[in-house]
Amino acid sequence: MTKIQDADTGVTEAGQSGQAQSSVSTVHRLRSVLAIRPFRRLWLVTYLCSVGDWLSLLALTGLVSEMMNSYQWQSFALSLVVLTQLLPGILFAPIGGVLADKFDRRKVMVICDVLRGSLFISIALIGSPIWLFVANFLVGCCAMLWIPAKESAVPNLLRRPDQVESANQLGLVMTYGISTISGFGLYSLVSGIPGYLNLQGGNLEFRIATIAVMINGLLYFTSAVLVATRLPELSGRIASAPKKDADKPGFVAMFRDGLRFAAATPLVRGLVIGMIGAFAAAGVVIATAKLYAQSLLGGASTFGLLFVAVFVGLAIGMATAPRLAQRLAYNRLFGVTIVGAGITLVLVALAPHLWIALLTVALVGTCAGVAFLTGLTIVGSQVEDEMRGRTVALIQSLLKIVLFGASAGAPLLVALLQKRTVSVFGHPMEVDATRPVMLGGAAIAIVLGLVAYRQMDDRREEPVLSSLFAAIRGRRNTKGLLIAVEGDTREDTSVQARRLAAALRAEGLDVLLAADPEHDERRLRTMLSSAELAGVRAQALVAAAVRADVVERQVRPALDEGSVVVMERYVDSPLAHFTATSSLEHQELEGLVDWATGRLRPDLTILLDRPVADGKAIGLEHHWRVQRLLSEMAAADPDRYVVVEADGDADAVAERVRSAVVPLLATRKRAVPEAAV
Repeated sequence: MTKIQDADTGVTEAGQSGQAQSSVSTVHRLRSVLAIRPFRRLWLVTYLCSVGDWLSLLALTGLVSEMMNSYQWQSFALSLVVLTQLLPGILFAPIGGVLADKFDRRKVMVICDVLRGSLFISIALIGSPIWLFVANFLVGCCAMLWIPAKESAVPNLLRRPDQVESANQLGLVMTYGISTISGFGLYSLVSGIPGYLNLQGGNLEFRIATIAVMINGLLYFTSAVLVATRLPELSGRIASAPKKDADKPGFVAMFRDGLRFAAATPLVRGLVIGMIGAFAAAGVVIATAKLYAQSLLGGASTFGLLFVAVFVGLAIGMATAPRLAQRLAYNRLFGVTIVGAGITLVLVALAPHLWIALLTVALVGTCAGVAFLTGLTIVGSQVEDEMRGRTVALIQSLLKIVLFGASAGAPLLVALLQKRTVSVFGHPMEVDATRPVMLGGAAIAIVLGLVAYRQMDDRREEPVLSSLFAAIRGRRNTKGLLIAVEGDTREDTSVQARRLAAALRAEGLDVLLAADPEHDERRLRTMLSSAELAGVRAQALVAAAVRADVVERQVRPALDEGSVVVMERYVDSPLAHFTATSSLEHQELEGLVDWATGRLRPDLTILLDRPVADGKAIGLEHHWRVQRLLSEMAAADPDRYVVVEADGDADAVAERVRSAVVPLLATRKRAVPEAAV
């Protein structure tokens, strides 16, 4: 975000480097989410529970190994621990979704955390291997009830729908990054305590594992206390028509309604189909990774490098997903990246050398990271609150079922196919069985990714390939440029929009000054005066209808022709005013705006920042709230905004605006010299 205070000071270059801009934007977006106190506290709870999950994997494995005297049983210790945590996802995830939608989500989370803590303490106290597996299964059941409640509550803690993606990024970094390192590090620390204290005698390994299990239980008890006492916001829901208890459907009916909703809603149906394809391919890769490493003439080190490449790719995908989503709609990006993962998996199956395999495996991870984050964002921002828990649970259940089936079926196929020798141009070549199995997984991902794309695509009139290439290049799939002038008062935005259009024409650009939306709003309200549009919802519908008409008739055609479009009070100012003056949820208004504009967002927004210094007390309060909301919007997406001081005469402000915009347009022309032809 660039802030222009005076024409004489010049312009802070917003285009110094695309990488720097991306970094600044990411930092601002994540900070704006972490600034929300309830989410920050839930993030801490996620940390405690995730550390407990990773610590339990090591602690229970160590405990099983010490309880079992048989070498054969000890060799299966990790597999049995993982299996008893995997099975609950198949059986109990749908139940967790219904509980998350039917009951208070905070109470569900507290009860599950207390149960998990108690079960881990009981494992340490009872000391029986049979009870260990039973309790671990029950812990997995509690987790499958806890996860849908937590995930479905996150969007309700945020200020705007566009923060869901950043919240998901932070959640994934915490779960699979910070918590993983903390959990493994904590286990190493506990394991080293006897050595540090020079303790000897007895079964030290057993005592170490027992201590780790006890610590695990305390982590979940701490999480329960924090959720119960510091996160009352988790009990909140998106405002809807109140229902009496007698009118609420029963448990079975809610479960049936959730399945019917997933089957009847194209968005969710496509999401589920795409997830099946992605998880099936992932299961095939996991199951064949060891033998695939051997086919590359490598051993354990090659196996480790392949997994490192996957996780590096996942991190890159999750980091770049927000940038791609700015130019390609989530509904399209999800299916496209699953197809991309399938295509790159074909390259993995055909890779003849280790370095080619590592590169292509990283590409698979990148596509998977984008798809995973995009899918979570779609659920959090586009699935209504009353169905969100069941949708999350359905995805969790599919993840376990498909991964389990693919992981079990792929080795059987490898065993049936075995290694075969084929002749290529008269030369014998040995083909490992993992290669055709990977090709099969790739085919499944490509086919189901295409089906998901067709189900979810809401812009079929726009060619997907050109949109995708434009997203990769970092620009919208149009030749023109949309500049919005936003501010608290119509007087400021109207004058500065006209002067900016004139200044850009003087630079030799083809400029369209789009129609004044508020003039059309007043005209439409006059035409509909008999309807007495006093309600806020009716006024919001009028504003949305006018902008939809302007975008369809003027803005999009001009952009397609390569013109620069200047429009005042495009989206942000109306959103801020309606949010400041009404009880409407900001999410409702965002959804209305997305529908009206076809999710068309400006390439550059000029925010006129004028201090509120006079007026009545009520007016001052309103203007202050509007300015604060506009400033928050700018802070959340800094590389799309230029904030200009609007204090002073119109000529001075116009010069500041011109000084901010003209160099940015010149930078854009140099970066894509052929884009406008």
